[in-house]
Amino acid sequence: MTPAINLAKQRQIAHEVLAYEHDASADSYGEEAVSKLGLPPAEVFKTLVVMADNKELVVAVIPVSKKLNLKLMAKAVAAKKSAMADKVLVEKTTGYVLGGVSPLGQKKPLRTVIDSSAKVLTTMYVSAGKRGLDIGLSPSDLCTLTKASFADIAV
Repeated sequence: MTPAINLAKQRQIAHEVLAYEHDASADSYGEEAVSKLGLPPAEVFKTLVVMADNKELVVAVIPVSKKLNLKLMAKAVAAKKSAMADKVLVEKTTGYVLGGVSPLGQKKPLRTVIDSSAKVLTTMYVSAGKRGLDIGLSPSDLCTLTKASFADIAV
């Protein structure tokens, strides 16, 4: 079990865990999950970590089929600018490796923003904390577990 799955279990959140055989040569972890799990791209979300201009690390959860808009992300966290965070810093802070970063169960919980497109879904899928492992749960439960906010951050 990963810290992400353990958190959902501890809080008694309805969830499902889906696993697939990760291909180390895959170009995109998110697209690989969509393809191997046979899920609609709008339901599978990637977890990205950005650095706001005040040096705060912040998590963005967006559909794998979209791109993060760094200006919208900065606005969502009341910053002037944001940029993708350094890989080593992300792994050290979250406790997860890239491609397996989950918004749940991070070593140091980071402020989280979920793209508003998730609000209309019954179930959304995010990394469960390991490459090849996703967890499905309701957007409201993910919001509660991560103390997240919703905002339009993806294009």
